[in-house]
Amino acid sequence: MLQRDRASAALGMVVERDEPGEAVVSMRVRDDMTNGFAITHGGIVFALADTAFAMACNEDDHVTVAAGADITFLKASRAGQTLTAHARRRAVAGRGGLYDVTVTDETGEVVAEFRGRSFTTRRAHPDDSV
Repeated sequence: MLQRDRASAALGMVVERDEPGEAVVSMRVRDDMTNGFAITHGGIVFALADTAFAMACNEDDHVTVAAGADITFLKASRAGQTLTAHARRRAVAGRGGLYDVTVTDETGEVVAEFRGRSFTTRRAHPDDSV
């Protein structure tokens, strides 16, 4: 899936682990990813968490998309730091799912907590694989 995700590729995201219901994605924060306060833009942190969430919930032949998500920012990060998002499935009921993603910096400190709600469509993945 990430091979076709041009936005995540443009941000320099790297897949560390991709298993059914779990994914780990990392990204080095660049200068152009910071806001006017010289800290990582919240949308960039959200994008990293969202990518890990998408990978964790796309575990079968059907396209699964976000039905909603929330994020809580707990610690600022800056250019030069590496952020890692670890997504885990919490529950699946029918076509809906619940996933938690923890974003940490290179020291292991929590930068953000993200909760995503997924919806599995009836549409097959474009290349019939996950």
